[in-house]
Amino acid sequence: MTTSDDQRPDARLHLNGFFPFGPNYVWDEAESPEIYYQFESFAQLARTAERGLFTAIFLGDSQRLREHLGRITDTVVTGRPDQLVLYSHLAAVTERIGFVATLNTTYSDPVDLARRIATVDLLSEGRVGWNLVTTDNAWTGENFRKGGYLRNEDRYRHALEYLTIAQRLWDQQSVDFHGDFYDVVAQPSVPQSPQVHPVLFQAGESDEGRDFAARHAEAVFSRYLALEPALEFAGDLTRRLHAYGRGRDEIKIIPGAHITLGDTTAEAHDKARWFYENTWTDRRIIAVIESVWGRDLSDHDIDGPLPAFDPVKADQTTTHGVVNSRDRPLHTARQWRELAQDRGLSIRGLVAHLNKTVEFVGTPDSVADELTHYVRCGAIDGLNLTPNSVPGGFDDVVNRLVPELQNRGSYPDAYPGSTLRENLGLQAPVAHRLPDLNIHTKDHYSIGAGI
Repeated sequence: MTTSDDQRPDARLHLNGFFPFGPNYVWDEAESPEIYYQFESFAQLARTAERGLFTAIFLGDSQRLREHLGRITDTVVTGRPDQLVLYSHLAAVTERIGFVATLNTTYSDPVDLARRIATVDLLSEGRVGWNLVTTDNAWTGENFRKGGYLRNEDRYRHALEYLTIAQRLWDQQSVDFHGDFYDVVAQPSVPQSPQVHPVLFQAGESDEGRDFAARHAEAVFSRYLALEPALEFAGDLTRRLHAYGRGRDEIKIIPGAHITLGDTTAEAHDKARWFYENTWTDRRIIAVIESVWGRDLSDHDIDGPLPAFDPVKADQTTTHGVVNSRDRPLHTARQWRELAQDRGLSIRGLVAHLNKTVEFVGTPDSVADELTHYVRCGAIDGLNLTPNSVPGGFDDVVNRLVPELQNRGSYPDAYPGSTLRENLGLQAPVAHRLPDLNIHTKDHYSIGAGI
């Protein structure tokens, strides 16, 4: 597949700031994890991101606190603030940056959620996006007394009904909806924002998820950051877009990434190595193995081999917040043993290998060149950037990388508009331009192949 920059010579990179959860950051000197729950920590990250002309701030979500061996995990920050409440506060201390909330369709009510999203979108004058996610996870459902009530194959059919109800309310329509999952009669209660609909993001990786994104989404969070897989993903999504009468420029592909900068390449790699060693603690490393073996392994030397005995369970039917075994512990243990034996890996080395990611590490010049190539050859449209520290983790990127990208013409010098939709360079909502892509009643389904 070609990687020529000529495909999109005028393309510009979008940077989103990902508010971190879990262990993947280091607290700034003299700070402590308690500041994670303080508003000023979020506000400082948001203000710095806006100074760097980031397009949006993004948060992940969890519908239940993560567990490890039957207890609340002690290796990650498990609590998450209500995103829409947080965003309403951040909108008051910023002017242009957008706010993307990850909100689940499986365990919430469409009329209530549509009103809450519309409220923050209105108050922020059109700066909100919705990362629509689904789940059939019974463990999560137990938190809502609905464990396992939605079949996996129904997730996107259910989500489409949910989305249709929300979009009708955002269009100021009276809703009299009767589908397979919802019977809803409702009236809109919040006026439209300047961008009419919040921007729709999607992150599903399955065929069903990709097809849903091609038909309805305006931005996609992907996991493909190595250049060739990123190009393959963009090509697959483009083919799906064309099948529904849409073009590649109608959707933004935004994978997650870390960026580590140094005055020299060697310094940047030293900083990246330090970051890894300070986030992947011994306790966190052994927890990865424990999650598959299903028992306490604190007595094992992480610089030694994997346990010689088998996991406690052959199969798992629940997911406790973090999937390491793909619900098949014995199978995973065998694979890991073979990998460790073939490569001569200790537990520490195996976990490092399993969690090896593509990062952008180097001088501001070299990273700017690499990112410019990525966006102009069509592999990505932006990055969902996780800071390496809190609350000052975006400083290096804003102060050192953004000017280099601007010098190359691959990053904006100012916000193009005042709404998230404008700043992403998007057209009117997809539901307005392609209204036949939404369902209407139980007798008129237009769901699409594979969903």
